[in-house]
Amino acid sequence: MEILLLGTAAAEGIPALYSNSRVSQHARKHGGREIRTRSGALIDGELKIDLPPDTLMQLQRESLDAQDWTALLFTHGDDDHFAANELQYCLHPFSQMEYLGFTIYGNDRICAKINKLYPGWPIDLVQINAFETFRHGAYTITPIEARHNMKEQCQNHIVEHGGKRLLYATDTGIWRDSTWEFLADFKLDLLVIECTEGLLPDEYEGHLSADEVLYVVDRLRNARILKPCARVVTTHHSHNGNATYEELKTFLEPHGIEAGFDGMRIEI
Repeated sequence: MEILLLGTAAAEGIPALYSNSRVSQHARKHGGREIRTRSGALIDGELKIDLPPDTLMQLQRESLDAQDWTALLFTHGDDDHFAANELQYCLHPFSQMEYLGFTIYGNDRICAKINKLYPGWPIDLVQINAFETFRHGAYTITPIEARHNMKEQCQNHIVEHGGKRLLYATDTGIWRDSTWEFLADFKLDLLVIECTEGLLPDEYEGHLSADEVLYVVDRLRNARILKPCARVVTTHHSHNGNATYEELKTFLEPHGIEAGFDGMRIEI
């Protein structure tokens, strides 16, 4: 499997839309990997994870075509992950398509909003629930419960194909005991995990700081959920975490963790 990190920023992006933070100013000056768009990913060119407001630009940047998707898999309904209004542009009269050529998977809140926005539209929509495995083509996908907010069941996703397994875990916080217990039966080849709060943690439990990432990764390694050769890559970074890409890289590398960046391709 290959996962392409199309975007690796939190909701505000880096540089943020309206900010003079140190990290935003640094990104404007230096560009490159310091520039982050709202988080989303693509597995094997066909399984799209989340639909942030930056999706069109990301596809243009990478010379990709959304018509290659077979699935759109949502983690939760926050605006930076679920730009629901963008879906209309996939269909007539905005395109020549008479039906949506990919299946949409999401929790009950996401399905309800899509049904409200697009009643009767030719969209294949499937509600998924935490801890209930399902199949999509050759892929086995298992949502697990994230600890992000109380308004909905936020999900991280385990994706398995060809004997390889990855866990995409953004907007997760430190998992509750039920999620840790469920994960004990899995062996992971790759973990993509949020590091929203960076080097400046706050009291919100729905996101991880860099120190909390170390805690989660160490616990996964000690429980042998992460295979010895498994890669760990971060995503969903906020400028409010007060860490540039290079600063995160310096902090994480001694712990065997890679700082993710927009356009990063990871093969397992």
